[in-house]
Amino acid sequence: MPKIKKSVLYEKHLELTDKSRLAAFAGYLMPLWYSSISDEHQAVRSAAGLFDCTHMGTWRVAGADAAEFIDLITTNRASQLAVGSAQYSYILNEAGEVLDDIIVYRRGDDDFMLVVNAANNDKIAAWLTEVPAILRQHNFTPAPDIRDLRDPKQTSDCRVDLAMQGPASEAILLSLADETVKQKIKQLEPFRFIETNVQGIDLIISRTGYTGAKVGYELFVHPDQTPRLWGLLLEKGGPLGLKPCGLGARDSLRIEAGLPLYGHELAGEYNISPFAAGYGWAVKLDKDFFIGRDRMRHESTTYKMAVQRLELPGERGVRPVRPGDAVLTNGGDCAGWVLSCAKAGKKQIALTWLARNKVKTNDSIGIYYTARNARHIQQGRKETVKKGEILDADIVGTIVERMEKF
Repeated sequence: MPKIKKSVLYEKHLELTDKSRLAAFAGYLMPLWYSSISDEHQAVRSAAGLFDCTHMGTWRVAGADAAEFIDLITTNRASQLAVGSAQYSYILNEAGEVLDDIIVYRRGDDDFMLVVNAANNDKIAAWLTEVPAILRQHNFTPAPDIRDLRDPKQTSDCRVDLAMQGPASEAILLSLADETVKQKIKQLEPFRFIETNVQGIDLIISRTGYTGAKVGYELFVHPDQTPRLWGLLLEKGGPLGLKPCGLGARDSLRIEAGLPLYGHELAGEYNISPFAAGYGWAVKLDKDFFIGRDRMRHESTTYKMAVQRLELPGERGVRPVRPGDAVLTNGGDCAGWVLSCAKAGKKQIALTWLARNKVKTNDSIGIYYTARNARHIQQGRKETVKKGEILDADIVGTIVERMEKF
């Protein structure tokens, strides 16, 4: 069994919360929460939250063939990115199945950084070694230099990720920067980044994030400087409402915003494609070639199920909705299932896997709670529900817009 690693902020976490609130995630001990999930969720929506994302994978792809290589192995168009810009994209296998959703950053004409999900990092590392042989079968022979930027052997070029999200994020960053850097930060638009120095710390500051916040940043920093940057941000940001946030709030925030998580609203049990997840715009079907393109072309016109977002009652005393619960139309027939759900204030927000032609925005929708334990089964509650089964709803909500910004 692989040994669980400690993030570079492990000691900082222990200064702020009890060890019992740390859990293994993607091979690392990470904080679930510091104060509470709801408190940290609200901090991001009203002020700012600081997240340890140092477990995320960061890869450098460089050299004369870098842009061509990334275009061949991802669904979007990295070659059209301007230097200082980033884009959302997917890595697929030959069958067109999603291996990961990623962000591509263009640091120079021939220099890119890929940020991948922590849980998929090792899989992507292995895939990158297999890709050249696959590309040769299609008469492509790019040979860029590929390096793991979390590897200490990269010395000064090492990078790990911190995320600061929420409306106060810009003011907190500005409080640390000199006048020249302040102007650059103020001019940053979404999916743009700068490489600069703040308080003697070499930083990539990017207007990206995973919370749905209109204002938010990811800060790519050397692992050795990460604890110092974490401390500086909390010191300067505390009076502005900045709070450290754990994995719990990270999940509830992304669900509230409608953002997919690999294995839940992307790939996973239902092999959910980018089109069904609501991100077909990141798949450029007119490209001459990318690995998995044929499946995506077929999927783009044939998918019958899609991810949809629901708003449900969440007041005290209302039983929480859970993944696997059945989603019912007005007629009571099962049109799909819950993928993820989280509390957001006095509401619950659920991301669901639903038949496309059954519901539309503002429709009333029901949820049937599947059995949670043996007692529920004895009482006649179903453990699983098949599509088309007719049931009575336990709780009623509404279909809302697929995505939301805060």
